[in-house]
Amino acid sequence: MDAAAQPYRVLARKYRPQTFADLIGQEALVRTLTNAFATGRIAHAFLLTGVRGVGKTTTARIVARGLNCIGPDGTGGPTPHPCGVCEPCQSIAADRQVDVMEMDAASRTGVNDIREIIDGVRFRPVSARFKVYIIDEVHMLSTNAFNALLKTLEEPPEHTKFIFATTELRKVPITVLSRCQKFELRRIGADELQAHFGRIVAREGVTIEDEALRLIARAADGSARDGLSLLDQAIALSAGEVKAQAVREMLGLADRSRLFDLFEAVMAADLPAALAQVDAMHARGASPVVVAQDLLELTHTLTRLKVVKATDTPDLAGEAERGRGADLAARLSVAHLSRTWQMLLKGLGEVQQAPDARAALEMVLIRLAYTADLPTPGEALTGSGQPVGGGRPAGGGGGGGSSGGGARAMGLALATSTAEPMATVAQLGPAPTADPNRAPMPKDFPSLVELVVARREPQMAAHLKTSVHLVRFQPGRLEVRPTASAPSSLLPDLAQRLSAWTGDRWLVIASKEPGAPTLAAQQADARAGLWQEVSADPLVRAVLEAFPGAKIDAVRALAQADPDLAIDDPPPPLPPIDAEEEDEADLF
Repeated sequence: MDAAAQPYRVLARKYRPQTFADLIGQEALVRTLTNAFATGRIAHAFLLTGVRGVGKTTTARIVARGLNCIGPDGTGGPTPHPCGVCEPCQSIAADRQVDVMEMDAASRTGVNDIREIIDGVRFRPVSARFKVYIIDEVHMLSTNAFNALLKTLEEPPEHTKFIFATTELRKVPITVLSRCQKFELRRIGADELQAHFGRIVAREGVTIEDEALRLIARAADGSARDGLSLLDQAIALSAGEVKAQAVREMLGLADRSRLFDLFEAVMAADLPAALAQVDAMHARGASPVVVAQDLLELTHTLTRLKVVKATDTPDLAGEAERGRGADLAARLSVAHLSRTWQMLLKGLGEVQQAPDARAALEMVLIRLAYTADLPTPGEALTGSGQPVGGGRPAGGGGGGGSSGGGARAMGLALATSTAEPMATVAQLGPAPTADPNRAPMPKDFPSLVELVVARREPQMAAHLKTSVHLVRFQPGRLEVRPTASAPSSLLPDLAQRLSAWTGDRWLVIASKEPGAPTLAAQQADARAGLWQEVSADPLVRAVLEAFPGAKIDAVRALAQADPDLAIDDPPPPLPPIDAEEEDEADLF
């Protein structure tokens, strides 16, 4: 047949490893099996596990050839280096050797399928040295099928070998695992894949940019087969040289420089620029899910740059990226990066599940921009978390286009808390807005409670009087110790309302210090003290002695009727006690 008429073989099949030397990234497996062949200590059953495309079935076929290879002269024995030219090697490679049987457990899961193997094990090989049973995705076998195989698997005939492959090791019964030698094939590193793909494209005579190879190796996610399929697609996509930009478009990846621009815009709370970058990425075919994943990866990379050297962060391959990444990492604190990671991680799930992924991505970025000016816990506890520029992202509306907290966030290093050691939780009110009915700033804690009462929040006022111990107070900052009876939402609600009422941002801190008695306790003490003072008054005592059986039912503080009265003028006489007021026992 003419060579031009030969059907095309995809790269994953054309360059499938034929010997242990061709396997990449599995040095421990190759060394163990090579030594086993060399010493004649070949197990009767192997279990190969790992993610898709790392070489499980390929390794099983190499082991089968090594077991049955007779060498070019027909006198060889089991070898870790099958010759590839003898009849057993060629028939196994062509999948026509009757003594080497492959079974897909995903489609043949029952006891009857295993019974065929059990019945065939009793007979000697037809032409090969060993009968080899390769069962792929063995975890798909039913429980009864596993049980039927156990006895044969434990004591097979000398001429029989079993090789199992699975991607779900935890689904294989422990009784099967204990009868096999287990090998875990690891993910192949991106650098190893890139070098492997480079050798292949050189043999194929294809010109490809190094950046394109790196993108394909990263997208392969440790799978040589997946990477070769992507490489095949990239070669077919490009006429002549394979460009990195073409690979990005094929993979739906965001441009790396645009990704940096988007991240910087979000951290600077520059929403118009951030949304413009999203529009540009979407127009170039980038998937919103991929953009969110890339932002997560970039956040992780910047955090690594914060704690390790740039040379130890392989995700930033180019010098330009390393320089830009190092600059970003230096301007952001670990606390801000950690908060960004948490919000992006939650946002990724929203983007994946939303009916409109692009809208979900934009909402995640807007949320990130609006939280860029929030202080870290350390800054909140030290009171250094006041926002810059009004606490509103650029172009955010309502307050005009101030730079917001982005510039502040980009310039912050990790804050070192110098707050009191007993302070534990801080609640920061929202960014204030202009309010024509704004209340004056309370001067002390009682006036703050009076403001709460005046704003018709009786339940909150009651909790502030009875369930809160004042630790420290200054305008805009309140530190208290709530009791167990205080609701968990009291402090955040108080911070929010105070910021809205006064027009200034309030910091409300929960502390573990004892603090002062509650306002209710102070009022009770004042009433008790006043009652004792009145009871000790000579005139009152004289009245009580003059009228045996009389008692003090209530004590009232009477305000001056005329502010112009002199201090030494006698006070007006006490009014008579009404019958309806006899049960009153409080100080008014």
